[in-house]
Amino acid sequence: MKLMRLGPIGAERPAVLTADGRGYDASSVTAEFDGRFLAADGIARLRAALAAGLLPELALDGLRVGAPVARPGKVVCIGLNYRDHAQETGAAIPQRPVVFMKDPGTVVGPYDEVLIPRNSRKTDWEVELAVVIGRRARYLDSPASSVEHIAGYTISNDVSEREFQLEFSGQWDLGKSCETFNPLGPYLVTPDEIPDPQALELRLSVDGTARQHSSTKQMIFNVPYLVWYLSQYLVLEPGDVINTGTPAGVALGLPDQPYLRPGQHVELAIDGLGSQRQTFVQA
Repeated sequence: MKLMRLGPIGAERPAVLTADGRGYDASSVTAEFDGRFLAADGIARLRAALAAGLLPELALDGLRVGAPVARPGKVVCIGLNYRDHAQETGAAIPQRPVVFMKDPGTVVGPYDEVLIPRNSRKTDWEVELAVVIGRRARYLDSPASSVEHIAGYTISNDVSEREFQLEFSGQWDLGKSCETFNPLGPYLVTPDEIPDPQALELRLSVDGTARQHSSTKQMIFNVPYLVWYLSQYLVLEPGDVINTGTPAGVALGLPDQPYLRPGQHVELAIDGLGSQRQTFVQA
């Protein structure tokens, strides 16, 4: 099942997209796809309502697509989680996950404009598999127990300003938390449709030029391990998002470092999770 939020910013409507591409209004089940909905076994209730034919069909054409989860409490990010990305940036292969936080207010829809910050010279792209937490995860016993705490998967563009991130203060959050810096979606795909999150191809292009193409099987730390590991230090709540890292091909690691400029278009996709497209504009 695919969960979507459709409509203008601040007035999105919850919807379900079925395998045949038809949309259904989920407003009778919940007013919002958020942490409260996930914590209350909302996905099971939504699945039952859909199966019973209780959800009215919804025309999708012309509707803005919002992020599939409203107001995540946390966006937890994993850095350098692909060996080739660590190598291209000149960093050592991490022995433990590199963890940083991103302002949840950066989350926008998958086709919304992304703002290049004022005084930015090094705005960069990063296609990533994002994990959405469905049940509270606290001191999990093992990576194997992570699966039951995952609500689903979606696509994240972990947009980054490298000068702010790496050169000004050494605090990654400053280069990661600029407004609009986390397009998410287009939908949240439940785990039954993604039986192996470590076998998904990721792709990203800028103005039609391929920049990133890899597979989640190249992750240094896989999804179950990351959820387990984070739960030893953070309480992961329903609706929290984990950005699991990006492969090689970011502007920072390319010889000519072709950082983004106003008017450029970034397209990204992950197998089974759909695609995104953003136009970058000046803040």
